[in-house]
Amino acid sequence: MKLLVVYATTDGQTRKIARHVADSLADAGHAVELLDATDTAELRLARFDRAILAGSLHAGGYQKTLARFAKDEAAALNAMPTLFLAVSLSAAGNDPDDWAGLRKCLDAFLAETGWTPGQVAHVAGAFRFTEYDFFRAWAMKRIAAQKDQTVDPTKDKEYTDWLALDRTVEGWLAG
Repeated sequence: MKLLVVYATTDGQTRKIARHVADSLADAGHAVELLDATDTAELRLARFDRAILAGSLHAGGYQKTLARFAKDEAAALNAMPTLFLAVSLSAAGNDPDDWAGLRKCLDAFLAETGWTPGQVAHVAGAFRFTEYDFFRAWAMKRIAAQKDQTVDPTKDKEYTDWLALDRTVEGWLAG
């Protein structure tokens, strides 16, 4: 099967997730193309059987490059099996207000783009303190404290459940 994985990342965790998915799919014998959403200008979606898009939620929205790709290719994406990996720190928790916020942001993204993924999976992200500037690190420490999370601002902290991600992708392929 020919599979496309398109991602947009802010701090690198979504790229890591997309790379993991692409590698796993290739190891399973599929032909996989992994692309940053900024590199999709000449892409022909008709070459692929299925597509996975991955983007991370920051400040209430997904990356503009991913939104632009999904909007430009909505008709083609809607005509094939697709999976959206919606990456966020909120997906690591069980706070009902956080999950309501995730649904609201997802609904806004889908309305903006006109794309209706066949399946959506919320994937927990990471604190990437090694990637943050001073102000972003301060803000992320504050967010962690509000959620009663202990973080070391000199180290990254990953919440991604790799086994659950693998099961999600395998289930999507099987379905």
